[in-house]
Amino acid sequence: MMRHFTLATMLLAATALASPAEAVSFKWARSQDSTTMDPHAQNSGQNHNLAHQIYEPLVHRDNTYKIVPALAVSWGITSDPTVWEFKLRPGVKFHNGNTFNADDVVFSLNRARGEKSNMKGLLTAVADVIKVDDLTVQIKTKGPTPLLINNLTNMFIMDKEWSEANNVVNSQDFAAKEETFAVRNTNGTGPFVMKSREPDVKTVLTANPDYWGKGQVPLKVTEITYSVISSAPTRMAALLSGEVDFVQDVPVQDIARIAETSGYRVNSDAENRSIFLAMNVGDADIKFDDVTGKNPFSDIRVRQAMDLAINREAIQKVVMVGQSTPSGTLVPPSANGYTKELDAVTKPDVAKAKELMKAAGYENGFGVTLHCPNNRYVNDEKICQAVIGMLGQIGIKITLDAKPAAQHFPQIQKSEIDFYLLGWGVPTFDGEYVLSFLYHTREGANGGWNATRYSNKELDAMIQSLATETDVAKRNATMNKALTIAKESLTHLPLHNQNIAWAMKSNFDIKVNTENTLYVKYIDAK
Repeated sequence: MMRHFTLATMLLAATALASPAEAVSFKWARSQDSTTMDPHAQNSGQNHNLAHQIYEPLVHRDNTYKIVPALAVSWGITSDPTVWEFKLRPGVKFHNGNTFNADDVVFSLNRARGEKSNMKGLLTAVADVIKVDDLTVQIKTKGPTPLLINNLTNMFIMDKEWSEANNVVNSQDFAAKEETFAVRNTNGTGPFVMKSREPDVKTVLTANPDYWGKGQVPLKVTEITYSVISSAPTRMAALLSGEVDFVQDVPVQDIARIAETSGYRVNSDAENRSIFLAMNVGDADIKFDDVTGKNPFSDIRVRQAMDLAINREAIQKVVMVGQSTPSGTLVPPSANGYTKELDAVTKPDVAKAKELMKAAGYENGFGVTLHCPNNRYVNDEKICQAVIGMLGQIGIKITLDAKPAAQHFPQIQKSEIDFYLLGWGVPTFDGEYVLSFLYHTREGANGGWNATRYSNKELDAMIQSLATETDVAKRNATMNKALTIAKESLTHLPLHNQNIAWAMKSNFDIKVNTENTLYVKYIDAK
């Protein structure tokens, strides 16, 4: 018997919130731009943030983090536990006027499963995508897949006809810096249409006059100007001068000042994101060190020493000015699989760390390069600078190579660096997402962001089982074991879960989204 979950009650609540809107321009500033407009090329938070204004998935998480209908109005598992059926929203048009239908869903999900797509890791359990009729699609999975819906919240639907006409049937090869029509052009079903784009400078979006969601969400903003202002002082000055209305990346040192300034407000909360260090533990020799013919990171005693040398509370107090929570796992508290036991934070012990370095044969330390983004996470470069001082206490002499995220991320994906800082959000709100992307052996669709070269076949098997296990107790037990193995490997050194602050003019009161994703269609300006 088909089980459908309809939108009826949600639509009633949303409609009650909607009211005739006056024209409102919204000037939004961030520290970094989307690295590509191709919605399947990169599994990256800042890319999804902009894409959500233009493109839409079948389902998405609203501002209360509930999964609600988007381009699908209902869904459920059929009598076959490996087949999900989706009923699609009728009457939806793409920005170019083409009608949205099942062909677009089949095309888009298969495109996202493609070799060059960085979204394919979310669809590893999918065996086939089948059109039943123009408004019905079935997804056949390799086994019962309890996380399928969770994995679709950032899986954007493209227009099949437009993609074929513009030779973008396949996703951009982002790592190879491929240029395609979809990199700089868009055609979605979302509430806003891209009017102009200057990468790393400014993107202008205008309200979609034919948006299906009219009357269901506020839709008060008529034009978005999305500006990239990499300099923190300049970004905050732009807010205080009235040049912009909203700043998504607020430096921690400016939070109190902005909050106390008349005409402005700051909203802050914990983000669903872990910040951590990762290192190449698999190669026999590494490129960015001064040790000939050896890889110091391959010795777990070195990794244990590094873990003990890092003072996470000091980073929280000094670097983050209290805007973080020290962590011992890469799974944030909001995600399934998190436990306080896994999150136990290593207490710094420099003396013990030096003993471990000596036992590993590195009593005099070694030199290595730390690659770090300087515009992606809260105080990311300052975190790296603090780590340099802490590891210097045990003889590890670090050269810092900090660069924008658009240059940093491809180095990780192509396994070109050996020691790096990365942050990881969990849009599925499930620990399997962490394990699959960061700890699974890099092969096929798995391990897409695992540049540590770590490979554990026993762990891989556990991770794969999480995608199909329907017994909740058994699945949670397996996840806990897998996350324990991952933690003990010390291939990744958790630092903290960051808090995020959004600053704005006081005529806006935009609550922080734990995924750090802004849905402009929900903004209700005073």
